Amino acid sequence: MTGAGWRLYRRHFATPHNANAYRMNERLDAIDRQLLSLLQANAREPAAILARKLGLARTTVVARIARLERESIVSGYGVRLGRLLEEAAVRAYCFISVLPKTPAAVIRELERMPEVEEVSSVSGPYDYLIFLRCETHEQLDALLDRIGLIDGVKQTQTSIVLSRKVDRRSAVAAP
Repeated sequence: MTGAGWRLYRRHFATPHNANAYRMNERLDAIDRQLLSLLQANAREPAAILARKLGLARTTVVARIARLERESIVSGYGVRLGRLLEEAAVRAYCFISVLPKTPAAVIRELERMPEVEEVSSVSGPYDYLIFLRCETHEQLDALLDRIGLIDGVKQTQTSIVLSRKVDRRSAVAAP
């Protein structure tokens, strides 16, 4: 995008978050995206094998990974649960509405609950969407009671995940 085009885009469409996303997309080329997809599929893959898959020298791959880490595009490496454990879990999405001036306290309480995997601020009639993972339906029921009793929680609505039909959590978005 040209300088004038970028200014027009920024004035009419870009929020500060979107502007940062646009600049990040400029820094990621097709090889970076392929490398990120490979790392998301298996972060323990040796650099030599990644290089072979990408058709690059090993040192080039190591340098790209270092740059992606330095620029905070890659912020860490973790464990993805295996299919058996994933399928055995009772997963649910819980929408919550909170009272004014209580969001920070509610979030702190949710952070203390190990079954809470993710909390997202959302638009619409609810304030937050929480992803929950429990071992049993009884454990989920007790957890929902605890969430409902948090000071500041006004209302909840929960849906239990029956099955996952599409899973792109490890995919890197195209530009």
